[in-house]
Amino acid sequence: MTENEYNQCVDLYADRVYRFILKNLRNEADAKDIVQGAFEKMWINRERVDNARSKSYLFTVAYNQMIDYIRKNKRISLRDDFSEHSKITQQAVPDIKRILNEALGQLNEIQRSLVLLKDYEGYNYEEIGEITGLNASQVKVYLHRARLQLKAFIVKPENVA
Repeated sequence: MTENEYNQCVDLYADRVYRFILKNLRNEADAKDIVQGAFEKMWINRERVDNARSKSYLFTVAYNQMIDYIRKNKRISLRDDFSEHSKITQQAVPDIKRILNEALGQLNEIQRSLVLLKDYEGYNYEEIGEITGLNASQVKVYLHRARLQLKAFIVKPENVA
């Protein structure tokens, strides 16, 4: 990979990798750090990175760094006002984006990553397998289970108008 190819890769994929990591971590500063680390690693290894596979390499590195970060910083977050979230509110139109984000939040990090890679980023099963270290069959099974869990959350009476 040449310097120009690296710069093109930054231009083409920086926003997509950032969105992917941000959707998983829900923390802008941490997402920026992970994306910067992924690009740094790609720069260091640029002579071994094939430009045609730079997107896959970049997402793989970012994904692995994100998983490492999650494992190191496992936190339990408590909701300040649990009772507010347990009430059913009367809304004319449900906030679709909020519901979807809450549904994604119910998934574990692997399931959430698979859904984001497949449905938001458009990767195929084999590419997702390369990024996550799973085989295509595992990706299909985990993705199916994640979608069932998303569906179950989204169709709850309090989420449907």
